[in-house]
Amino acid sequence: MNLDEATLVAQTHAQEALSEPCAMVIMGAHGDLTKRKLIPALYALFVQGLLPKGFCVIGVSRTQLSHDDFRSSMKESIAEFASDLSLANWEDFAGALYYLPTNFDNPSGFSNLAAFLGDLDSKHGTASNHIFYLSTIPSLYEQIVLGLGASGLTREKTGLKSPWPRIVIEKPFGHDLESAKKLNAVLHQVFDESQIYRIDHYLGKETVQNIMVFRFANSIFEPLWNREHVDHVQITMAETLGVENRAAYYEEAGCLRDMLQNHMFSLLSLVAMEPPISLEPEEIRDEKAKLLKAVKPIDPERLNELAVRGQYGPGFISGQPVPGYRNEEKVNLKSNTETYAALKLFIDNWRWADVPFYVRSGKRLEKAVTEITMHFRRAPHRLFSHTGLTDDLSSNVLALRIQPDEGISLKFVTKFPGPTNQLRWLDMVFSYGTAFGRRSPSAYERLLVDCLSGDTTLFARTDVVEKSWELLAPVIEHWSLNKPNFPNYAAGSWGPVASDRLIQADDREWQC
Repeated sequence: MNLDEATLVAQTHAQEALSEPCAMVIMGAHGDLTKRKLIPALYALFVQGLLPKGFCVIGVSRTQLSHDDFRSSMKESIAEFASDLSLANWEDFAGALYYLPTNFDNPSGFSNLAAFLGDLDSKHGTASNHIFYLSTIPSLYEQIVLGLGASGLTREKTGLKSPWPRIVIEKPFGHDLESAKKLNAVLHQVFDESQIYRIDHYLGKETVQNIMVFRFANSIFEPLWNREHVDHVQITMAETLGVENRAAYYEEAGCLRDMLQNHMFSLLSLVAMEPPISLEPEEIRDEKAKLLKAVKPIDPERLNELAVRGQYGPGFISGQPVPGYRNEEKVNLKSNTETYAALKLFIDNWRWADVPFYVRSGKRLEKAVTEITMHFRRAPHRLFSHTGLTDDLSSNVLALRIQPDEGISLKFVTKFPGPTNQLRWLDMVFSYGTAFGRRSPSAYERLLVDCLSGDTTLFARTDVVEKSWELLAPVIEHWSLNKPNFPNYAAGSWGPVASDRLIQADDREWQC
């Protein structure tokens, strides 16, 4: 089977999975997420024929707009944020876009929504299958969930073929363990766990999806994926951007809550979990949960050895001066919010005992890169020590690059051409951008397809969310009680010096 045939088969399977008609209600449809990610992703799926028959979208927010106003705004968004897609099919897509101005504080708003969805069920044949996408500020989540429940929109009706409600929730899933438990309790008043889709857009990226395939479909790698062969693992999420227009949210969240609690722990669980017995969503999610349960609790007495925080000061990005975090718009001039966080973690199980996992994330760093690097143990005997290969810290490294330039590389030693044994480190590289000759779907395209087809594999479950908050609780408490010496790294650097010390104390160094 060639690549085009394989693509056609995959598309056919996807279309079959999406055969059930449904309507998607986007709460907070006037926000950036809808314009930048959701509508462009849905349009891309429409162009590919991957939306179910009768599918329609209802935008909901407080802003007063007509259907045509909303459609015009979404057309501009697609032109700007989905520039590789033609607007030739726009009119057909636009006919399935609707808008309903609604005040979430008023119960009548949910009654109006129920009546409007009833009309669309008849018009589009969506059979009362509804997806509610919460794209609002987190403080409205509870209010919306309870409002949906009170309106009767979340009850599976009788007398129809297969009516179902689903809810999609953007991060953050709480602010700490207590608030996460409270939010989950509210959700479970109205929805069954199987209907809840806690979305993490990192899990929709091609390289992240490929981790399980790479590990479990290739017999040459998994036998090495353990403490006998792996020296340590690094997970890095580095951004050159500052807080942009998210200062109000970031001041409350900080890097630890914004990145480590969800994105980093999601990647950690995928790269370190045990093989599932099947590809059924709950089997995979069970293994992720088991992995997080095996992460060794962070000892509060050793927190300064295991955790580092930082905040960027003024510096240069791509040769241009940028302000420090405290000088960003809407940021407190004395803010103690961290823009950088690094942890040293251990997994207390048979496979990973004593193997350190170093995770870090930060804003205004030297380079924008997200990758997982598996550092293998050095050869036990330095047979070629006389050949000029003098980098004592180097070893074989398997790198899973998530962004930019998604792909995989393997670092290994080879002989340099010539009459003597001169050795060099080289990288064997696979790139998604060049290997398949086709556009990679956005992360939201994949996740929306999974939600439409009822596949919960890539969405966080209650126990995983609460366990990740539980693991971070000692760090959150310690940092809240101890005033930091901020700012402690310049914009355009690789973060605070303490982060280098964290890994250098173990005679190791960061990959980048």
